[in-house]
Amino acid sequence: MAFFELRQYEIRRNKMKDWLKIFNEEIVPFQISKGMVICGSWHGETDDSVFVWIRRFNSEAESKRIYKAVYEDPHWQNDIAPRVGKLIFRDKIQVQRIVANKKSSVQ
Repeated sequence: MAFFELRQYEIRRNKMKDWLKIFNEEIVPFQISKGMVICGSWHGETDDSVFVWIRRFNSEAESKRIYKAVYEDPHWQNDIAPRVGKLIFRDKIQVQRIVANKKSSVQ
């Protein structure tokens, strides 16, 4: 059964521009290349600390396979991850697994 991850991050003060650049230019293309399905991303209209994005998985097995492909990759570990930690508060990341309602246009 498909499920989604609703991921909420708190961006460090005055770092939203830098975060959006690395997210859009590096994180999204890298994760997509590993099989990740990114449904969308949003940032606060008036609050520069708010960032939310949603990823979709077809199954638990798929999520485990893609997580491993992304987060165990040397490029992620050695290049991307260290820079991410300077832009977001990792200890404040919130991840909620959610499923679409039957009438939802997102399936």
